[in-house]
Parts: sequence; structure tokens; C-alpha cells
Amino acid sequence: MNHEIDQLSALLGQKLLAKNWTVTCAESCTGGGIGYAITSISGSSTWFKQAYITYSNEAKQQLLGVSAQTLNDFGAVSEQTVLEMAAGAAKLAQAELAVAVSGIAGPDGGSAEKPVGTVWFGFYVDGKVTALKQLFKGNRQQVREKSIEFCLSKVLKMI
Repeated sequence: MNHEIDQLSALLGQKLLAKNWTVTCAESCTGGGIGYAITSISGSSTWFKQAYITYSNEAKQQLLGVSAQTLNDFGAVSEQTVLEMAAGAAKLAQAELAVAVSGIAGPDGGSAEKPVGTVWFGFYVDGKVTALKQLFKGNRQQVREKSIEFCLSKVLKMI
């Protein structure tokens, strides 16, 4: 992880402690990178209890309650899917804050409609769920790292 991600994670911890909130993650293309960044901060067990790496569609359904209909109609990399991922993770973890990410890190898997670098983010903040899409340039590792950094930065602005 880079220094910026470490700083964002530490700041997130400070804000969560001040609010007496906990955070959870539901990750696909980042493969647990957000959870790793958060738990790299000493004392994170106070505000981070659990997370979900749901790389497959089956895992998204079984662990987070994403509907088969959503996945069939919109795909794993979609606004609808990350909204359901975030809400499902928040409910399971009983957390006030949840982040979800699903995307195409590459180098394969992209399409004209969803090119490599397309990443959807879902945010559950104290009962409200929103989603954002980003298109990142770079290789697989760069897309994943940019996704982690964006997610942490964005959620800090939301709380």
C-alpha cells in the first residue's frame, strides 16, 4: 500500500472513533485491499469488525444477499450490485458504514460497455445507500490501488 492510502485509513479510523461507528467492506475486484488498508492501522479493531471478499457472483448472493435477478439483469459490475453489496454488508456486520466495490481490473474482462478500469463503488452511510462509478487507467495493480484510494477518500468526505 502507498503512503496516501495509509494516511486515508488512519483518518478514517479517527473519524469513526469520534462518531463511535464501525465500518465494513464488501470487496470484489480489490480482493480485500480495502480491509487490508484499514486493518494496517493500529487500533483498528475498535472500529472494524469484519469484511467480505465476494469475488464470484455466487459469493455476492450467498454472503451479501445480492439478488440473482440483479446480477442477471445488470451484471456484477453495476450500480445495482454495489448498492446491494453495501446494504448487505452493513446489515450483516451491524455497521453504520459500509463500502462496496466491484469492477474490472484487467487486463481481460472488459467490453465496449464496461471497459477495463470500470469500477463501481457502493456506500452505506448511517442508513443511506449511494453509488458512484469511476474509470481508472493503468494495469491491474494500478486499477486496484486507485480503487482503494478513491474509496477511502470518498467515504471520508461522506461522513
